[in-house]
Amino acid sequence: MKSPKFEETLVLIPARMASTRLPGKPLADIGGAPMIVQVARRAAESGAGRVVVAVDHQDTFDAVAAAGFEVVMTKVEHQSGSDRIHEALLKCDPDRKAQVVINVQGDLPTIDPATILAALNPLSDPATDIATLTTVITDPEEKANPNVVKVVGSPIGTSRLRALYFTRATAPYGDGPLYHHIGLYAYRRKALEIFVSLPPSTLERRESLEQLRALEAGLRIDAEIVDTVPLGVDTPADLEKARRLIPVAPR
Repeated sequence: MKSPKFEETLVLIPARMASTRLPGKPLADIGGAPMIVQVARRAAESGAGRVVVAVDHQDTFDAVAAAGFEVVMTKVEHQSGSDRIHEALLKCDPDRKAQVVINVQGDLPTIDPATILAALNPLSDPATDIATLTTVITDPEEKANPNVVKVVGSPIGTSRLRALYFTRATAPYGDGPLYHHIGLYAYRRKALEIFVSLPPSTLERRESLEQLRALEAGLRIDAEIVDTVPLGVDTPADLEKARRLIPVAPR
Protein backbone atom coordinates (compact mmCIF):
# COMPACT_ATOMS: atom_id res chain seq x y z
CA MET A 1 0.00 0.00 0.00
CA LYS A 2 1.31 3.41 -0.96
CA SER A 3 1.31 6.66 0.99
CA PRO A 4 -0.88 9.51 -0.30
CA LYS A 5 0.28 11.34 -3.41
CA PHE A 6 1.84 14.81 -3.19
CA GLU A 7 -1.12 16.49 -4.88
CA GLU A 8 -3.55 14.89 -2.40
CA THR A 9 -1.67 16.23 0.66
CA LEU A 10 -1.71 19.64 2.32
CA VAL A 11 0.90 20.56 4.91
CA LEU A 12 -0.75 23.14 7.16
CA ILE A 13 1.27 25.06 9.74
CA PRO A 14 -0.75 26.90 12.42
CA ALA A 15 0.87 29.99 13.93
CA ARG A 16 -0.60 31.84 16.91
CA MET A 17 0.82 35.17 18.09
CA ALA A 18 -0.60 35.09 21.62
CA SER A 19 1.94 32.76 23.21
CA THR A 20 2.05 33.29 26.97
CA ARG A 21 5.59 31.97 27.54
CA LEU A 22 7.15 33.51 24.42
CA PRO A 23 5.13 36.49 23.13
CA GLY A 24 5.36 37.03 19.38
CA LYS A 25 6.83 33.55 18.99
CA PRO A 26 6.17 33.05 15.24
CA LEU A 27 8.26 36.13 14.42
CA ALA A 28 11.21 35.32 16.69
CA ASP A 29 14.39 35.52 14.63
CA ILE A 30 16.21 32.24 14.09
CA GLY A 31 19.06 32.09 11.63
CA GLY A 32 18.09 35.40 10.08
CA ALA A 33 14.44 34.52 9.43
CA PRO A 34 11.22 34.41 11.50
CA MET A 35 10.67 31.08 13.21
CA ILE A 36 7.49 30.42 11.24
CA VAL A 37 9.42 30.86 7.98
CA GLN A 38 12.01 28.34 9.15
CA VAL A 39 9.22 25.85 9.84
CA ALA A 40 7.74 26.47 6.38
CA ARG A 41 11.16 25.86 4.84
CA ARG A 42 11.47 22.50 6.60
CA ALA A 43 7.97 21.56 5.45
CA ALA A 44 8.75 22.50 1.84
CA GLU A 45 12.01 20.53 1.97
CA SER A 46 10.06 17.43 3.05
CA GLY A 47 8.27 17.23 -0.29
CA ALA A 48 5.20 15.94 1.55
CA GLY A 49 2.73 18.23 -0.19
CA ARG A 50 1.54 21.79 -0.75
CA VAL A 51 2.58 23.99 2.19
CA VAL A 52 0.22 26.61 3.64
CA VAL A 53 0.73 28.63 6.83
CA ALA A 54 -2.39 29.49 8.88
CA VAL A 55 -1.92 32.70 10.88
CA ASP A 56 -4.00 34.97 13.13
CA HIS A 57 -2.07 38.24 12.90
CA GLN A 58 -1.25 40.59 10.05
CA ASP A 59 2.45 40.83 10.95
CA THR A 60 2.83 37.06 10.71
CA PHE A 61 0.87 37.04 7.44
CA ASP A 62 3.19 39.66 5.96
CA ALA A 63 6.36 37.87 7.10
CA VAL A 64 5.28 34.55 5.61
CA ALA A 65 4.13 36.13 2.35
CA ALA A 66 7.41 38.09 2.05
CA ALA A 67 9.30 34.81 2.30
CA GLY A 68 7.33 33.45 -0.65
CA PHE A 69 5.10 30.96 1.14
CA GLU A 70 1.36 30.56 0.81
CA VAL A 71 -0.49 31.94 3.82
CA VAL A 72 -4.11 32.32 4.96
CA MET A 73 -5.61 34.42 7.76
CA THR A 74 -7.64 32.57 10.39
CA LYS A 75 -9.63 33.57 13.46
CA VAL A 76 -7.87 34.65 16.64
CA GLU A 77 -10.37 32.76 18.80
CA HIS A 78 -9.36 29.18 17.91
CA GLN A 79 -8.59 27.08 20.97
CA SER A 80 -6.40 24.55 19.19
CA GLY A 81 -4.17 24.10 16.18
CA SER A 82 -6.61 21.51 14.84
CA ASP A 83 -9.42 24.07 14.70
CA ARG A 84 -7.11 26.57 13.01
CA ILE A 85 -5.97 24.15 10.31
CA HIS A 86 -9.56 23.13 9.61
CA GLU A 87 -10.50 26.73 8.92
CA ALA A 88 -7.39 27.08 6.74
CA LEU A 89 -8.31 23.90 4.88
CA LEU A 90 -11.74 25.26 4.02
CA LYS A 91 -10.19 28.49 2.76
CA CYS A 92 -7.30 27.14 0.71
CA ASP A 93 -8.92 23.97 -0.65
CA PRO A 94 -12.64 24.67 -1.21
CA ASP A 95 -12.72 22.15 -4.08
CA ARG A 96 -11.69 19.35 -1.68
CA LYS A 97 -8.73 18.17 -3.75
CA ALA A 98 -6.60 17.44 -0.68
CA GLN A 99 -7.53 14.21 1.05
CA VAL A 100 -4.74 14.25 3.64
CA VAL A 101 -3.73 17.12 5.94
CA ILE A 102 -0.44 17.17 7.85
CA ASN A 103 -0.50 19.48 10.87
CA VAL A 104 3.05 20.69 11.55
CA GLN A 105 3.30 22.86 14.65
CA GLY A 106 4.62 26.32 13.97
CA ASP A 107 7.24 26.10 16.73
CA LEU A 108 9.41 23.31 15.25
CA PRO A 109 12.03 25.29 13.30
CA THR A 110 14.70 22.58 13.43
CA ILE A 111 12.52 19.60 12.53
CA ASP A 112 14.07 17.15 10.10
CA PRO A 113 12.05 17.24 6.84
CA ALA A 114 12.21 13.43 6.78
CA THR A 115 10.33 13.40 10.09
CA ILE A 116 7.46 15.31 8.51
CA LEU A 117 7.35 12.86 5.63
CA ALA A 118 7.37 9.90 8.04
CA ALA A 119 4.01 11.02 9.44
CA LEU A 120 2.38 9.87 6.21
CA ASN A 121 3.55 6.26 6.54
CA PRO A 122 0.73 4.95 8.75
CA LEU A 123 -1.86 6.22 6.27
CA SER A 124 -0.70 3.55 3.84
CA ASP A 125 -3.16 1.41 5.83
CA PRO A 126 -6.69 2.47 4.80
CA ALA A 127 -7.98 1.57 8.27
CA THR A 128 -5.90 4.36 9.86
CA ASP A 129 -7.78 7.64 10.35
CA ILE A 130 -5.02 9.74 11.92
CA ALA A 131 -1.26 9.25 11.89
CA THR A 132 1.24 10.67 14.35
CA LEU A 133 4.82 10.15 15.52
CA THR A 134 6.56 8.75 18.57
CA THR A 135 10.03 7.79 19.78
CA VAL A 136 11.43 5.52 22.47
CA ILE A 137 12.17 7.33 25.74
CA THR A 138 15.86 7.01 26.61
CA ASP A 139 16.08 9.62 29.40
CA PRO A 140 14.89 8.07 32.70
CA GLU A 141 13.66 11.46 33.94
CA GLU A 142 11.22 11.72 31.03
CA LYS A 143 9.42 8.56 32.12
CA ALA A 144 7.90 10.27 35.14
CA ASN A 145 7.63 13.76 33.64
CA PRO A 146 3.96 14.72 33.10
CA ASN A 147 5.02 17.19 30.40
CA VAL A 148 6.25 14.25 28.33
CA VAL A 149 3.15 12.65 26.82
CA LYS A 150 3.36 8.88 26.40
CA VAL A 151 1.79 6.73 23.70
CA VAL A 152 0.40 3.44 24.96
CA GLY A 153 -0.03 1.18 21.97
CA SER A 154 0.20 -2.22 20.36
CA PRO A 155 3.18 -2.78 18.04
CA ILE A 156 2.44 -3.07 14.33
CA GLY A 157 5.63 -4.49 12.89
CA THR A 158 8.90 -2.91 14.04
CA SER A 159 8.27 0.77 13.33
CA ARG A 160 4.69 1.51 14.27
CA LEU A 161 2.19 1.42 17.11
CA ARG A 162 -1.57 1.34 17.05
CA ALA A 163 -2.37 3.94 19.70
CA LEU A 164 -4.67 2.71 22.46
CA TYR A 165 -4.18 5.64 24.82
CA PHE A 166 -2.16 8.80 25.41
CA THR A 167 -1.21 9.82 28.94
CA ARG A 168 0.93 12.11 31.06
CA ALA A 169 1.42 9.28 33.53
CA THR A 170 4.19 6.68 33.41
CA ALA A 171 2.57 3.94 31.34
CA PRO A 172 2.30 1.13 30.54
CA TYR A 173 3.42 -0.65 33.70
CA GLY A 174 6.08 -3.37 33.60
CA ASP A 175 9.16 -4.13 31.54
CA GLY A 176 9.49 -2.75 28.05
CA PRO A 177 9.94 0.56 26.23
CA LEU A 178 7.98 3.73 26.91
CA TYR A 179 7.16 5.99 23.98
CA HIS A 180 7.32 9.79 23.87
CA HIS A 181 4.51 11.22 21.74
CA ILE A 182 5.49 13.80 19.11
CA GLY A 183 2.56 16.12 18.42
CA LEU A 184 2.64 16.13 14.64
CA TYR A 185 -0.43 14.67 12.92
CA ALA A 186 -1.49 13.54 9.46
CA TYR A 187 -5.27 13.41 9.16
CA ARG A 188 -7.45 11.94 6.52
CA ARG A 189 -9.68 14.86 5.58
CA LYS A 190 -12.82 13.10 6.80
CA ALA A 191 -11.18 12.31 10.15
CA LEU A 192 -10.22 15.96 10.66
CA GLU A 193 -13.77 17.04 9.86
CA ILE A 194 -15.16 14.55 12.38
CA PHE A 195 -12.62 15.55 15.00
CA VAL A 196 -13.32 19.29 14.93
CA SER A 197 -17.08 18.65 15.04
CA LEU A 198 -16.81 16.83 18.38
CA PRO A 199 -17.01 18.47 21.81
CA PRO A 200 -14.09 17.97 24.23
CA SER A 201 -14.27 14.48 25.70
CA THR A 202 -14.05 13.21 29.26
CA LEU A 203 -10.53 11.82 29.08
CA GLU A 204 -9.34 14.76 26.97
CA ARG A 205 -10.37 17.11 29.77
CA ARG A 206 -8.80 14.94 32.45
CA GLU A 207 -5.42 14.51 30.73
CA SER A 208 -5.47 17.84 28.83
CA LEU A 209 -4.72 15.91 25.61
CA GLU A 210 -7.02 16.62 22.69
CA GLN A 211 -6.00 13.48 20.76
CA LEU A 212 -7.97 11.46 23.32
CA ARG A 213 -11.11 13.01 21.84
CA ALA A 214 -10.38 11.13 18.62
CA LEU A 215 -9.80 7.81 20.38
CA GLU A 216 -12.93 8.17 22.49
CA ALA A 217 -14.90 8.80 19.29
CA GLY A 218 -13.61 5.57 17.76
CA LEU A 219 -11.09 7.04 15.34
CA ARG A 220 -7.97 4.96 14.80
CA ILE A 221 -4.59 6.61 15.44
CA ASP A 222 -1.35 4.91 14.43
CA ALA A 223 2.06 6.25 15.48
CA GLU A 224 5.21 5.91 13.38
CA ILE A 225 8.34 5.35 15.47
CA VAL A 226 11.14 7.80 14.63
CA ASP A 227 14.60 8.34 16.07
CA THR A 228 14.36 11.69 17.87
CA VAL A 229 11.98 14.31 19.25
CA PRO A 230 12.18 17.63 17.36
CA LEU A 231 12.93 20.72 19.41
CA GLY A 232 9.76 22.62 20.24
CA VAL A 233 10.32 26.30 20.99
CA ASP A 234 8.16 27.31 23.95
CA THR A 235 10.51 29.37 26.12
CA PRO A 236 13.40 31.84 25.73
CA ALA A 237 15.79 28.98 26.57
CA ASP A 238 14.33 26.86 23.77
CA LEU A 239 14.73 29.80 21.41
CA GLU A 240 18.43 30.06 22.21
CA LYS A 241 18.85 26.33 21.53
CA ALA A 242 17.19 26.73 18.14
CA ARG A 243 19.42 29.68 17.32
CA ARG A 244 22.49 27.59 18.03
CA LEU A 245 21.18 24.86 15.72
CA ILE A 246 20.32 27.29 12.89
CA PRO A 247 22.99 30.00 12.92
CA VAL A 248 22.79 33.04 10.68
CA ALA A 249 24.31 32.17 7.31
CA PRO A 250 27.40 34.24 6.43
CA ARG A 251 26.97 36.72 3.61
